[in-house]
Amino acid sequence: MAETILSICLGIGLSASVGFRVFLPLFALSLAAYCNVWELNESWQWIGSTAAVITLGIATLVEIVAYYIPLVDNALDTIAMPLATIAGTAVMVSTVADLSPVITWALAIIAGGGTAAAVKSSASATRVGSTVSTAGFGNPVVSTIETGSSVVMSIVSIFLPILAFILVLFIFYLVFKLFKKFRRN
Repeated sequence: MAETILSICLGIGLSASVGFRVFLPLFALSLAAYCNVWELNESWQWIGSTAAVITLGIATLVEIVAYYIPLVDNALDTIAMPLATIAGTAVMVSTVADLSPVITWALAIIAGGGTAAAVKSSASATRVGSTVSTAGFGNPVVSTIETGSSVVMSIVSIFLPILAFILVLFIFYLVFKLFKKFRRN
């Protein structure tokens, strides 16, 4: 039971991380599986393969660099929303242990995909706000904060999954407070 709870917390933490950067948390999970830090579901063992580590590592580097290119960053946000939702669902499915497939997939779609989509939409709104208010000059700062948040959430998720879950709740609280503030204005 404890392993199941930890795996759910890991999945939710990585799903939130996917909302900041799609490939970075997948790369972190791949490295964790490759180094035997975290065991994945049987059908998802391929994520820990050498080919997956290399492929996801390259994709991560390309994604991080692309977010520093003007106009490309906003275009990436457009296509990253559905990708983040799918990746958040996949991360959750790959990490959840000892649950029936029906519960696993329901949890993955709602908690994994939903968390990734919520974080991604907030991050995208932040980038749009930065683009409008700074003519795009503030976007590299936003990109750096998003990448840093994804790195921190990925590491915390893998090594301290319960803390990652608490951080996700804190992120949602901050998003809610900012939404209320902007809605009043």
